[in-house]
Amino acid sequence: MATTQYTNTSGRRKTAVARVYLSEGSGSFVVNGKDFKDYFPTMMLQYRVNQAFALTGNEGKYDFKANIDGGGITGQAEALRLALSKALIEINPEWKSALKAEGLTTRDPRMVERKKFGQRKARRRFQFSKR
Repeated sequence: MATTQYTNTSGRRKTAVARVYLSEGSGSFVVNGKDFKDYFPTMMLQYRVNQAFALTGNEGKYDFKANIDGGGITGQAEALRLALSKALIEINPEWKSALKAEGLTTRDPRMVERKKFGQRKARRRFQFSKR
């Protein structure tokens, strides 16, 4: 019984969290039990997911299974991109410079600001009446 070697990493963007299990294979991508082209229907989102593989020249050489939770579809795609970049760096540290130059190793820290009491939104206040 052959055991498959997995590289396990995670990535985050806004409130989306992606957990990735990367292994050598033929290029099958599964996200939350679906093919990634069904999960990410637009070409732009598919490009973002494949970006790390394209920069390192590894298209079709790796399989991954991903569990993604939280956030919207764009945040999930970018969380997955970060997790894949981290996994590829674990496999071969020489790819780090190429991925870092494109900004794929940086976690985007921007989050939605919380709503404050006594205000309509995070920064928008109720209308002020002088008289």
